[in-house]
Amino acid sequence: MTQTQPVTPTPPASFQTQHDPRTRLGATPLPGGAGTRFRLWTSTARTVAVRVNGTEHVMTSLGGGIYELELPVGPGARYLFVLDGVPTPDPYARFLPDGVHGEAEVVDFGTFDWTDADWHGIKLADCVFYEVHVGTFTPEGTYRAAAEKLPYLKELGVTAIQVMPLAAFDGQRGWGYDGAAFYAPYAPYGRPEDLMALVDAAHRLGLGVFLDVVYNHFGPSGNYLSSYAPSYFTDRFSSAWGMGLDYAEPHMRRYVTGNARMWLRDYHFDGLRLDATPYMTDDSETHILTELAQEIHELGGTHLLLAEDHRNLPDLVTVNHLDGIWTDDFHHETRVTLTGEQEGYYAGYRGGAEALAYTIRRGWRYEGQFWAVKGEEHERGHPSDALEAPNFVYCIQNHDQIGNRPLGERLHQSDGVTLHEYRGAAALLLPMTPLLFQGQEWAASTPFQFFSDHAGELGQAVSEGRKKEFGGFSGFSGEDVPDPQAEQTFLNSKLNWAEREGGEHARTLRLYRDLLRLRREDPVLHNRQRENLTTGHDGDVLWVRTVTGAGERVLLWNLGQDTRAVAEVKLPFTVPRRLLLHTEGREDLTLGAGEAVLVG
Repeated sequence: MTQTQPVTPTPPASFQTQHDPRTRLGATPLPGGAGTRFRLWTSTARTVAVRVNGTEHVMTSLGGGIYELELPVGPGARYLFVLDGVPTPDPYARFLPDGVHGEAEVVDFGTFDWTDADWHGIKLADCVFYEVHVGTFTPEGTYRAAAEKLPYLKELGVTAIQVMPLAAFDGQRGWGYDGAAFYAPYAPYGRPEDLMALVDAAHRLGLGVFLDVVYNHFGPSGNYLSSYAPSYFTDRFSSAWGMGLDYAEPHMRRYVTGNARMWLRDYHFDGLRLDATPYMTDDSETHILTELAQEIHELGGTHLLLAEDHRNLPDLVTVNHLDGIWTDDFHHETRVTLTGEQEGYYAGYRGGAEALAYTIRRGWRYEGQFWAVKGEEHERGHPSDALEAPNFVYCIQNHDQIGNRPLGERLHQSDGVTLHEYRGAAALLLPMTPLLFQGQEWAASTPFQFFSDHAGELGQAVSEGRKKEFGGFSGFSGEDVPDPQAEQTFLNSKLNWAEREGGEHARTLRLYRDLLRLRREDPVLHNRQRENLTTGHDGDVLWVRTVTGAGERVLLWNLGQDTRAVAEVKLPFTVPRRLLLHTEGREDLTLGAGEAVLVG
């Protein structure tokens, strides 16, 4: 093959500039279409080359393990790096069209024609999150198909789409939490420009778009960072998912901070949800969470950073300067209330109106109390006084709480839970920052099961590991637990959009539309400060009261089995008698079992 003549590289003034485009690793198109700069760092390889469109070129050493070469090729070129004669995928690839083990494609982010110049982000207080798994959200399972559903979400009252992880992972299906190449959007969902088009379309409709990112581990297949430098990882830390990421290593640190900036700057995402932050272990002087918050808040506009964290630590907001926290306690108390479950971590919750009243009033249940779950005994959490209502992201179900059940059944499909109770629980999402999981708003009949697509022994290990991880839940011992590796498990989890306008599905959908409209338009509910919020209970009736200068709103949820008239509920204040909403659509002020009303 004919050798392509390299362009003489022009070293930047400083290789230490944190996010200078000239020092980015991977493949970076040059300004004006002058070619592409290929750059890598390795601590082990002695000979380094890049294979572009089938032709191999020796790269120039710039010292310190940095190798660089500029070639007159543009976007669309395919390449692999070659380390000591071994072709090796680029862990900084911006697109991997053939998967994590294949060639990368040169991508120019500057060619997409954005139309969202007037979009300036969304405040956390205005967020109503809707969690989406791209592969199961539509029959097609693509970015383009998801974009067609955006007008529906806008009409529903959602204000922000929360997309489950997109970093490239091995196989043709999966949840996305085993990402191996963080910079490359998962190819089966579409091309990078398709993802940009999804975000752009959302912004035109006034919807924010957030991305779930996993910075606590890499997936078990397709991560090639160690081939370049083992020091990306450390045995000082570990987790259930493998060796710890060494955030004291500058290249590892920059790998993650640069990745966060890419999603927000180049793809125009409005914020990130950080998966499992308790396992982002860092012994550096500045914790990686603090640096991430600083990085994204310095980008300009409104960018938000949320933590998934069960520890109930206000420091995540007050010290690390994250914006909000996915909290577990509200979900767990709600589920225990409706199901009576006491297996696994549910043993730490007692459920009922009194427990829910405390949790909503305080934001979370544990503020230093003893966590007595067997094998995990410790004092858990700290007082939440420094946090405001929007800092707490509340849900009655999400991908974990559905998919980590043996059959992937949704809350309303659980034993003993009635649709009246399910709809009543939805009303409790009003005071904090709500999160809905796809299909929740119409009580979708489809489950969300755990699925993956790993070859050979790894696939078998995933199946066995799942049973082991949730061994404390009795349902995982049965033979009817779906095999994560079976394609049918994935297909089972695709939403059935045709069902949403009929019967109980339609009734549930109407309720969610009404709830989100009230949260958006009601002058009292729109003022989301915890000082306006009080809670309590009369036996099995939970009440949540909001009082502002604009008036008073009281939510009552009947958790008992007997019908209660609102006038008969003993409250420490005079209850308003104007009905704003009944979760069963009735016009009377009575509460059947599981029903809730909002009065004001």
